Amino acid sequence: MTTQPIASAQLSAQPGAVPTGRGQGRRRRSSLRWHNTLRGWSFIAPNFIGFAVLTLVPIVVLFYVALTKWGALGDPEWIGLDNFVKLFTRDPRFNTALWNTLYYTALHMPLTLAASLGLAVLLNQRIRGAAFFRTTAFFPYITSIVAIAMVWNLLFSPDYGPINQILRFFGVDNPPGWTVSSTWAMPAVIVVGTWREMGYYMLLFLAGLQTVPRELYEAARVDGAGAWSRFWHVTVPCLRPTTFFVTVMLTIGSMKVFDLVFVMTEGGPGRSTLVISQLIWQQAFVEGDFGYASAIAVVLFAICLILTIFQFWVNRRVER
Repeated sequence: MTTQPIASAQLSAQPGAVPTGRGQGRRRRSSLRWHNTLRGWSFIAPNFIGFAVLTLVPIVVLFYVALTKWGALGDPEWIGLDNFVKLFTRDPRFNTALWNTLYYTALHMPLTLAASLGLAVLLNQRIRGAAFFRTTAFFPYITSIVAIAMVWNLLFSPDYGPINQILRFFGVDNPPGWTVSSTWAMPAVIVVGTWREMGYYMLLFLAGLQTVPRELYEAARVDGAGAWSRFWHVTVPCLRPTTFFVTVMLTIGSMKVFDLVFVMTEGGPGRSTLVISQLIWQQAFVEGDFGYASAIAVVLFAICLILTIFQFWVNRRVER
């Protein structure tokens, strides 16, 4: 009568033996883990599939087409690096477009950053009508770019525009020609771009300001810090993650600017506002050279990637 319990005890004492109940528990946990994993992948799979089909695959095709001569009709002809050689040695338009794009980025990015941060700090105060002013500042970002360009072109009119009329009222005898001047066309585009986008980035800074503890401002105020000192030593450090994100997004957006330039100046006068994205459009849809346009797009992608990596490197050093 005692043979079966003794045998069970000896079996359980043997090395590597697993009781039946414990094994079932492990299998149940493993099954539950696989079930949760599959459920998680089912939620994120549409996003990954959309990214692969709409982003990753076109990027791979872009790199291939950049090494071919293809006019959208017929089969692509493999030419290797000829498009890139032509781009850097025989096409002065690219040098002009690259310079104009860097010019736009170098001015548009700090101006928009400063304007959006200043608006966010002002509208973060407890003032009457703050919600109305926030909406007003954000409204240009969601307004049609065509409507914005048409209105600003009227404002920038050299002869009848209100801006030059105001300048003449204050004694400026020869006000700028703005969009019809090769010298002032790009500054005019930068002004409009800053005015349009500062409301969007203002909301990002407002969200970041909501996370700054009020106790830090109170402690700084007790220590005798003024408004500027509190802003520089409390607000700016606490907004570093938001500022880094805004800087990266502004840099990429500025390098890819197209719609505003195309509608306001069409790259003119001459080539004074020709940017890389517009040159890509001209090569692809006006001249029908998709291979060369793809090569320009690859170079633009590389520039944006290098600038982004550099910004991440700088941000990591600052955090350390």
